[in-house]
Amino acid sequence: MPAPSRDSSNLLHDFLRQHTIATLSQLQEALGHASRRTVFRRLKALAYMVSYSHTGRYYALKSSACFDASGLWTCGPARFSRYGSLLATAEALVRAAPTGCVAAELDAHLGVRTGGTLGTLAAAGRLSRAKVGGRFLYCAPETDRKTAQVTARRLMLAPPRQALPAPTLRDLPTPLSASVALFVSLLDEQQRRLFAGLESLRCGPGGDSQTSAALGLDRGTVARGRRELLARDVQRGRTRRPGGARKVLTQETLP
Repeated sequence: MPAPSRDSSNLLHDFLRQHTIATLSQLQEALGHASRRTVFRRLKALAYMVSYSHTGRYYALKSSACFDASGLWTCGPARFSRYGSLLATAEALVRAAPTGCVAAELDAHLGVRTGGTLGTLAAAGRLSRAKVGGRFLYCAPETDRKTAQVTARRLMLAPPRQALPAPTLRDLPTPLSASVALFVSLLDEQQRRLFAGLESLRCGPGGDSQTSAALGLDRGTVARGRRELLARDVQRGRTRRPGGARKVLTQETLP
């Protein structure tokens, strides 16, 4: 007896496993030039997927796919998605994008033109859109999600703000400068030295001289305060270091 022929679904499975992707004509040839109807009937028995690119020309087994973080897989000229069709893929990616998507961004990501697809989704209410930066931004249809995406996109497009340098003591107007001088006079020795050191650090290069002139302190005092701050060498609860105060006169030390 002749050996029974293998099931045509198994033939398609083995063919796709070997070639990874195939066109319909290639699958027809693998089944001995079977009709399109026969191929589709045999494919139903397999876990297969169709490319979203090339108008669904390519077929592959789902088990062969290596999807990236976006749910996309490229094999040769074909592009596949875990979401299936281009419509479903575009909808899923736009919904997930923190700043929404413009058509050019989605084109680059998917490797196909998506303008018509996005328009279809917007017309069907599956996506929404808003004019941001002179272009249509496609967003989720839910109001809260759309608002968050539009806001994030506007923040992304906004020019960076340049922080203005904080004024140094010498830049302060006279009334405010006098108030600072009064404040410094109320500090104890260590606090005054550390305040001067902090101002010197804030001024940058040449800060010791600038702060010395502005506060009327010795430049060495300013430099010492700066070094103590950098080294975190601060005596808490004490104005002077141990032994720093004037010695107490005793009978033995009297001249």
